[in-house]
Amino acid sequence: QVPLVESGGGLVQAGGSLRLSCAASGRTFGSYAMGWFRQAPGKEREFVARISWSGGSTYYADSVKGRFTITRDNAKNTVYLRMISLKPEETAVYYCAADKSPVRRITPKSYDYWGQGTQITVSS
Repeated sequence: QVPLVESGGGLVQAGGSLRLSCAASGRTFGSYAMGWFRQAPGKEREFVARISWSGGSTYYADSVKGRFTITRDNAKNTVYLRMISLKPEETAVYYCAADKSPVRRITPKSYDYWGQGTQITVSS
């Protein structure tokens, strides 16, 4: 229905910055809230950020608040995650996901569609 493809991952030094993109296909991208999650080796997938249908409301995990910024461009069917001051412990696969519900949700099982993920490695 709404396939998602992440890009922008790679290797970055601690303290550096990256911007991830998630491109969506589908006629109703603007009807979905979008979220970013990450999963480190041996860890559960954890919530990072969420943005509402219109982009007027955002929510962040405490661990990234003030450093990460989620935005969306519905005309381009794309959601972004700008990350600054990256830390080695934030090395993980980062996923974007779509949620048709307007209610804020931060658990992975609440989301309807997922991308395949993009690897972020933060070196010390």
